[in-house]
Amino acid sequence: MKRRIKYEESSGNIFADLDIKNPEEALAKSELARQIAKLIKKKKLTQKKAAEILEIDQPKISALIRGRLHSFSLERLIRFLNELGQDVSIMITPAKSQAERGHTWISESASSTRIAALKR
Repeated sequence: MKRRIKYEESSGNIFADLDIKNPEEALAKSELARQIAKLIKKKKLTQKKAAEILEIDQPKISALIRGRLHSFSLERLIRFLNELGQDVSIMITPAKSQAERGHTWISESASSTRIAALKR
């Protein structure tokens, strides 16, 4: 007899699923931090060297890499990406429906897949 496993469909945002405050912002920040950590690894930077480039102390680099993002704003994470040689584009377009509230999307340029979305 097969045992049924109970599960719940994800909303697509783990932070919303876990009832985290401002889940869209948390998802966006986590994706930006993931990209930063990926760049640090790709460039083979030590945490100390990354801290020098980003003009923060090494413990903050450690926190960022470990996903402890409460002390980092979206703007600051974007600045870090710029310091690591990345262009960050913000494009403004009308919502698909005039009655619909707009959304914010974060994705890599090499991918047309949405990584994170901000909405309320």
